[in-house]
Amino acid sequence: MKKCLSFIIMALLAVPWLGAGKNIRPAHTYSIVALDKNTGELGVAVQSHWFSVGSVVPWVEAGVGAVATQSFVEASYGPLGLELMRAGKSADEALAALLKADKNEASRQVGMVDAQGKAAAHTGKNCIPEAGHAIGDGFSCQANLMLNNTVWKAMARAFETTKGELVDRLLAALEAAEQEGGDIRGRQSAALIVVRGKSSGVWWKDRIYDLRIEDHPNPVPELRRLIKINKAYNHMNQGDEYLTAKKVDEAVKEYTKGMDIYPDNPEMIFWPAVTLASSGKVEESLPLFKKVFAMDANWAVLLPRLPKVGQFPNDKKLLQKVLAVAPKKK
Repeated sequence: MKKCLSFIIMALLAVPWLGAGKNIRPAHTYSIVALDKNTGELGVAVQSHWFSVGSVVPWVEAGVGAVATQSFVEASYGPLGLELMRAGKSADEALAALLKADKNEASRQVGMVDAQGKAAAHTGKNCIPEAGHAIGDGFSCQANLMLNNTVWKAMARAFETTKGELVDRLLAALEAAEQEGGDIRGRQSAALIVVRGKSSGVWWKDRIYDLRIEDHPNPVPELRRLIKINKAYNHMNQGDEYLTAKKVDEAVKEYTKGMDIYPDNPEMIFWPAVTLASSGKVEESLPLFKKVFAMDANWAVLLPRLPKVGQFPNDKKLLQKVLAVAPKKK
């Protein structure tokens, strides 16, 4: 099956539209593709002085690989690269096949990594300087039209030395690029995608982080802000799964982690409070309800609506006790 699929893909690569120049979009930029060998997670992160870089450069699929296609972009390197790796080709083999079929390979810059951690990159001779790439163990950093020729190596060092989740290491690589001068034109958009190590067969469920900054004066700091929020919601979502499985204690722990990461969001406080009160831990819930009601009185309006849909106990005394901590109307 894999041999048959590979043959079909290679045949497609021979068609004249690849590299024909009709859909070329400039995305002079810096990016990183990487595998976390501990978790199997795959990710791509990118920044550019170009609108909506996340719509064209990053491609990633759980259990398959990741691709960044940039410079004078041929977007088909993304889906075709993933298709080749899904068919069993290594990142090196996939990239070589695409370059061989591309009449404009000298203008391309591409980074790929497969699910086994093999990385490959190409910087065409016609990429605008400063341009280059650095391949490491399970990752590749690539950049073109940079202010300095130290950008891609600085990204690699940052990725290799940063601790934490894959998302943290990808972000560190982008920040290192900025510290080295980044894109000579400045900055405008950024994107980051991280997927799970194994495919569920449903691509949107496999995405742990899927963030795009389309147009912003400082996209990388904005990306850092959104990653923090995303982490909080990841814990909230896990809490919801535990609650659905009636694992209340586990749910409360996850909700609390989310609340600790993003304490200024009233919803991060409200649902843990609801869970505590619903599971009989009323006294523990009251300080949380008091805090969230003080932040926004509408949460006290919402609470009485929940018993009707089975989201809070249908207990008038409990409801009155909770609502009693809301600020009095003047």
